[in-house]
Amino acid sequence: MAEHNELGKWGEDLAAKYLVSHGYYIRDRDWKSGKRDLDIVALNEAQNLLVFVEVKTRKDDNLANPEAAVDQKKILNLGRAANDYICQFALDYEVRFDILTVIGTNEADAKIDHFEDAFNPLLAL
Repeated sequence: MAEHNELGKWGEDLAAKYLVSHGYYIRDRDWKSGKRDLDIVALNEAQNLLVFVEVKTRKDDNLANPEAAVDQKKILNLGRAANDYICQFALDYEVRFDILTVIGTNEADAKIDHFEDAFNPLLAL
C-alpha cells in the first residue's frame, strides 16, 4: 500500500475513534457507490442524526489546510453517494455533512479538527 494510502487509512481510523468517543455510532466506513465513496457514515441516535464525514489526513498543514481539498466536485460526489446510501438502506434521519481533519503522523501528537455541518451538497449545484 502506498504511503499516502497508509496515512489516509490511519487518519480514518483515528477519526472513527474520535467520533465514537464523542457519542457517535459508526454505521459504515469506506462505503462505495460506484466510483464514489463515503469515508465514514456515523449515527447520533440521541439527535436522530445521520452524519456523512469526509476525512482529510495530512502529515502537516504547511501547504494548505486539509479541509480546502473538499472542493465543489467532491461535495457533489459526496451528496450523490449519500443519497444512494440513504435510498439503499431506506433511512429516515436528519442528515449532516462534516469534515474531520487529522494532521500528524502518530496518535499522541495528532491534531484533530471536526467541522460540523461543513457543507450542503444542494448548495454546490
